[in-house]
Amino acid sequence: MNTEFLHDTPEDIARAASLLHDGELVAFPTETVYGLGADARREDSVRAVFAAKGRPADNPLIVHIAETEQIYDIASEVPDLALRLAEAFWPGPLTMVLPKRDCIPLVTSGGLETVGIRMPKHPVARALIRESGCPIAAPSANRSGKPSPTTARHVMDDMDGRIAAVLDGGLCEVGVESTVICFDDPKTIHILRPGLISREDLAPYAARVYVDKAIFEQVAPDTKVASPGMKYKHYSPDAKILPVDAPDFEAFSHYVRNHAVFGTYCLLFDADPEVEGIPSMRYGDSGAEQAHYLFLRFRELDEAGAKLVYVRMPRHDGADLSVYNRLMRAAGFEVISL
Repeated sequence: MNTEFLHDTPEDIARAASLLHDGELVAFPTETVYGLGADARREDSVRAVFAAKGRPADNPLIVHIAETEQIYDIASEVPDLALRLAEAFWPGPLTMVLPKRDCIPLVTSGGLETVGIRMPKHPVARALIRESGCPIAAPSANRSGKPSPTTARHVMDDMDGRIAAVLDGGLCEVGVESTVICFDDPKTIHILRPGLISREDLAPYAARVYVDKAIFEQVAPDTKVASPGMKYKHYSPDAKILPVDAPDFEAFSHYVRNHAVFGTYCLLFDADPEVEGIPSMRYGDSGAEQAHYLFLRFRELDEAGAKLVYVRMPRHDGADLSVYNRLMRAAGFEVISL
């Protein structure tokens, strides 16, 4: 298969929409990462997504819509709290898990009777959804387990020859996947996967907001999960990622210098000095900056030939929690605590 490389012109968006309508797979930009899209209602197309990625079948997909009203086409029940959050955060990087309608096959939902729904902010994504006339099921457009792609070139690196087309919409603004939530009751928000929209952002809208324990620890292999990004090792480059939870930079630097081997790199905050004798890259100081750069740096580290990467550990709150979670997933929950 020859993968078409399309641009964000009306003609190319129409071409991508036609491919989706015909059951083909198209990678497209969102504000978070690039998604690998298929008509969410077509079982054959969705199965092709799993095959192209090498993705486990029990890892559910998120369905993308272009207008809030389309939520009723996908979900059989929409609580008032979900509508308030849609008004506050859509379009944007928030996915809500709701009971699904029968039009969404079980293959899309990972065998569950619920499905994640979000309305992306990226204008190319929304134009593609409108033009195609279908809700688009889309995980990140990378080989399963690899860092999520934030440029069209990253998608081509992983998917060239495996999908029909890539629609280039530039560098993704956010850089990590959406926040995924569900509702335990009419007044409780349960965060299944952290993203740019944080617990603190959601707190004014509910009596209780809490974070799933799977964000901080590995779940059992036989556990059914309601959100992507909860169960399997994800987001990992070829290099071994080792987060270092150090009290300060000096402790981090001392540890790295004493445990460096051939191919060792550091991933540092922008404000950090250099670690003497160890090549490094930087990924920002704030949670939003680190989210934007994390997957870019992972791919650049592989291109640089890194074998082992010691990473400065971000905080565990606000938008930083999304970066912490991706690092822990990339490291298989192996962390060095000093």
